[in-house]
Amino acid sequence: MACRSHDKAANGNAGGEAAASAVPTPASAAKPARARHDCGQFDIRIGKDGTWYYRGSPIGRKELVCLFASVLKREPNGDYVLETPAERGRIEVEDAPFVAVELFWRECPDPDCPAGGLRQCLTFRTNLDEMVTADADHPIRVAVDPRTREPRPYVTVRPGLEARISRAVFYELAALAQTEEIEGRAVMGVWSEGVFFPIDEAPAEVLPPRRSRRGRPGELRSAAE
Repeated sequence: MACRSHDKAANGNAGGEAAASAVPTPASAAKPARARHDCGQFDIRIGKDGTWYYRGSPIGRKELVCLFASVLKREPNGDYVLETPAERGRIEVEDAPFVAVELFWRECPDPDCPAGGLRQCLTFRTNLDEMVTADADHPIRVAVDPRTREPRPYVTVRPGLEARISRAVFYELAALAQTEEIEGRAVMGVWSEGVFFPIDEAPAEVLPPRRSRRGRPGELRSAAE
């Protein structure tokens, strides 16, 4: 499991113990196969900051949150559900179920360069300590808030499930941005695993694309360094 079992949450365990008895956990998978029971709507909510709540109270046990997150899925209609082979139920997610709280960059072997070339790889750590490297299967996207016009960046963690990139991490990401031309339009973006991810429009006076920041091969570093 991606979560560290020794991490302690700042809140108490009251909400967590109640939630543990009210929703399915992966332990259900050990039971004999039977028709999955639809439990309807669980009284569980994930706040914009990634905090999980049960009946309005924060779930204080990080291990339990990690357990629930491991069975979290998203339906084609956009609903979020906790699902095991035996049970399933919908939950409320205010924004994205995860938050990207740290960014690392390193140089990875470039399979398109037979001479042993390297390419930039960007890896995010989520609030549940899951490490996700941006690539074709884990794209970075930036939406724009229709009311404030502020950017809302996300990275895909699992199919249908995204992590909202925190403001501080997005600033670090922007510091690594370079200019590329897409369909005749200059955009700012970042490269990771050979894929370019646009994050903003390029300014009117476009500078030539610059080389990505470099680190020693195989070393994982924070982009803030």
